Amino acid sequence: MFSAILIEKNDEGKTVSSLKQLDESQLPEGDVMIDVAYSTINYKDGLAMTGEGPVVRRWPMVPGIDLVGTVSESSNSDFKPGDVVLLNGWGVGEVHWGGLAQKARLKGDWLIPLPKGFTPAQAVTIGTAGYTASLSVDALVKFGVKPEDGEILVTGTPGGVGSVAVALLKKAGYTVVASIGDDSEIDYLKTLGATDFVKREDYAGPGKPLQKERWGGVVDSVGSHTLVNAIAQTKYRGAVTACGLAQGADLPGTVMPFILRGITLLGIDSVMCPKGPRLAAWDRLARDLDPALLNVIGAEVGLSQAMQAGRDIIDGKIRGRVIVDVNR
Repeated sequence: MFSAILIEKNDEGKTVSSLKQLDESQLPEGDVMIDVAYSTINYKDGLAMTGEGPVVRRWPMVPGIDLVGTVSESSNSDFKPGDVVLLNGWGVGEVHWGGLAQKARLKGDWLIPLPKGFTPAQAVTIGTAGYTASLSVDALVKFGVKPEDGEILVTGTPGGVGSVAVALLKKAGYTVVASIGDDSEIDYLKTLGATDFVKREDYAGPGKPLQKERWGGVVDSVGSHTLVNAIAQTKYRGAVTACGLAQGADLPGTVMPFILRGITLLGIDSVMCPKGPRLAAWDRLARDLDPALLNVIGAEVGLSQAMQAGRDIIDGKIRGRVIVDVNR
């Protein structure tokens, strides 16, 4: 038997999440069995556990789109018992049981070895959020956005994606401006590398299709009006990455920035991302992310506290990353 967060539907069709004891025979198919050490709470996990969004597509479901653990059994030639492995994405926590449990059975093709230079706790602190941030920074760099092109706006701070993006952009030589809810977030974001700030509320509503040009590039994890306003303020031939929908999945804008300023919108998918870009993103994290910052970004909870953390992340009460020690 093992402990896990299980998401079910009650008789009224409402989502109910609870901490339960499950049997290994209940685990879904896979060629690698893992003793999980850590998982995390991402925004998507919060949506799943609270029922606030249509994340879960197979019932019942164990959430947790990230995990780090040790292989206990394997019929996959790439992994053997004792290997420490990392999982980010691949529909885990949506269509396949995830990491908010002490045991997981997964497909080896979804796993990568624990990236060099990181402890299990550090790697999961980075998690999908940090890896998505790294994909976003890689996309801006490959597009050709240079530090001399101007400030880079990061929205969604002080959340996980935004926090890591600020740190990585600073290390890469960019001048970073963070979007904040209130001044209490300033010291935290300055520690990560932000040098200036804009108010989140100034981007949250409808704005003009073309606004004063300011940003050389943008990393957005919010979507909706925030993304549209950020695009409207991006400099001629600049680039904007989109990787989230914390405000909404809509894009209530016009084509004007694209056809009059040549703005490029770069979509960032971390879930089904091929292994090559995935490993490159982790290489950037190993090279450019100061491990000491992970102590600032991450806060640890036990498995029994995961459901409340899911509620808190949806309510905007979470700063940085929530790490779940599934064995306490």
